[in-house]
Amino acid sequence: MADPSTYRPAPGAIPPSPGVYKFRDAHGRVIYVGKAKSLRQRLASYFQDVANLHPRTATMVTTAASVEWTVVSTEVEALQLEYSWIKEFDPRFNVKYRDDKSYPELAVTLNEEYPRVQVMRGAHKKGVRYFGPYGHAWAIRETVDLMLRVFPVRTCSNGVFKRARQVGRPCLLGYIGKCAAPCVGKVTAAEHRELAEEFCDFMAGRTGNHLRRLEQQMQQAAEDMEYERAARLRDDLGALRRAMEKNAVVLGDGTDADLLAVAEDEFEAAVQIFHVRGGRVRGQRGWITDKVEDVDTAGLVEHALQQLYGAGTGQVPREVLVPVLPEEAVHAWLTGLRGAQVDLRVPQRGDKKDLMETVRRNAQQALALHKTRRASDLTTRSRALQEIADALELDSAPLRIECFDISHLQGEDVVASMVVFEDGLARKSEYRRFQIKTFEGQDDVRSMHEVITRRFRRYLQERERTGEWAVPEELPEGEEALTDENGRPKRFAYPPQLLVVDGGQPQVAAAARALAELGIDDVAVCGLAKRLEEVWLPGQDDPVVLPRSSEGLYLLQRVRDEAHRFAIGYQRTKRAKRLTAGELDSVPGLGETRRRALLKHFGSLKKLRAATVDELCEVPGIGRRTAETVAAALASRTPAAFAVNTATGEIIEDSTATAVPRSGEET
Repeated sequence: MADPSTYRPAPGAIPPSPGVYKFRDAHGRVIYVGKAKSLRQRLASYFQDVANLHPRTATMVTTAASVEWTVVSTEVEALQLEYSWIKEFDPRFNVKYRDDKSYPELAVTLNEEYPRVQVMRGAHKKGVRYFGPYGHAWAIRETVDLMLRVFPVRTCSNGVFKRARQVGRPCLLGYIGKCAAPCVGKVTAAEHRELAEEFCDFMAGRTGNHLRRLEQQMQQAAEDMEYERAARLRDDLGALRRAMEKNAVVLGDGTDADLLAVAEDEFEAAVQIFHVRGGRVRGQRGWITDKVEDVDTAGLVEHALQQLYGAGTGQVPREVLVPVLPEEAVHAWLTGLRGAQVDLRVPQRGDKKDLMETVRRNAQQALALHKTRRASDLTTRSRALQEIADALELDSAPLRIECFDISHLQGEDVVASMVVFEDGLARKSEYRRFQIKTFEGQDDVRSMHEVITRRFRRYLQERERTGEWAVPEELPEGEEALTDENGRPKRFAYPPQLLVVDGGQPQVAAAARALAELGIDDVAVCGLAKRLEEVWLPGQDDPVVLPRSSEGLYLLQRVRDEAHRFAIGYQRTKRAKRLTAGELDSVPGLGETRRRALLKHFGSLKKLRAATVDELCEVPGIGRRTAETVAAALASRTPAAFAVNTATGEIIEDSTATAVPRSGEET
């Protein structure tokens, strides 16, 4: 643990201006991000006697090894920069709201020629009308199913829609009256858009006109003795009323507001949010957080508002009701996001105060349920880590475990995976994958040595950058620096307490040899063999056998299986790409977008081979130099022989499409 006085800035070095500051640990990892109206006053509060600090703050300043800051012009800029840095660095001592899902919303794609009603998640798109969020996708589908009787807007995907237009036959919903079937011309594009806009009006709370119109049509049909039509309209009315009952009116003035409530204790907090649109509760969401920093209720509210609106997934309404007002900069920030005045306040009386009490009770119940669930989870994970530490004779529980696995198919497409578990939980953002570069063929031991060497060589580069460890000035060919131009760690920057390999004695020996060659002696190594689930340690002839009921063995198995799953997935991806690679893949300077454009324009490689340079230049994005390169590349290769259908004798023309490149991989 570091002494804060060792990295305290010199007197007068900290400016009194607004700004954002970062504490880093000994590895250069950002562990805390904060903002301040006056950087000098705020940072000075961290460097007092540690005994006078809050326990969490004391832990943070003794874990840190350096502090740095950035000056900004206003408190609003500080708020925005703080949020972006928390998202970028994921500091361990900052409040982070945990949620196990993204919340679905009902979306109407008014930006398309034929608007579509569908369930959407994630960031909002321009030209799309959103309603929600809802707690469950099935709640959206139930509502939509009821309303399609009256507003038969299309719900099919673009592929189904285009197929129906080609064959001139609608899908099942078109036959049963739950889609107006614009795909086959039963309604025009303008009529279908009008249906979509009426659907949006009803979802926005403007229901009176639609209900009155349907009642009048029903009565008129009954007077005209069109009883079947009257019965159908009666059922439509019932469907709309059932849909309305799902969202009872809670605020009679048709308010658009978000209500946020917090329930907290000394260690954790729960946040619940109700989204009210048109006076009705349209959605609900909630988060749980550990109070890893010294934060009050106002700070929790501020962080929750950043989480809710900062990522662009939530539209700021006219009113935001909270239990405690955050800093004034938050109000200015919300107003800037909305582009109009936002009423950020604490409700004092009436329906809004009553509804806030309901939201608060939901937050209390969520916190109580979370504590009930987590008690056993924390106990189990802690016991598993301690059992591993005891079995392997480690000094402390391995809070960070990395596991490596090699995967191939009969010596081809040899790849490796690295998975990371922190505090007994998978940290997927730090998973990595490798291609084996130094040799070809099947040799798991040699592959393991190469991968461990590459991973920890990059770790040493980061240690050398911070002045903690000396490494050779010149990097081996093919290796890259660990930091970007701003000095931020890129990958592989933090060491594990335990390194696990999938395999037995040979793989463990290879991993230990790689660490020894790099001079690393503070990382424990073990291997988990699949046959008898034995734990092997370097230099030992006999394995460590954990009881079958051991939580520690179960955790090691989960780590090993996750590494195996990740490696297999990458190996299959590479194999599929290799087997489906087309002739355009190796044309220099031709990327995925332009390959697709060429194939779409000409329809097949046969027609593409026959095209002239001038014809190639007609494709959007293809210049003359690129066209000449493509023509020369295709002309230099012999076309594949025609395929023959042996049953009919038919010659099948070449229409091979190029493979779509997969996502990036570690080098």
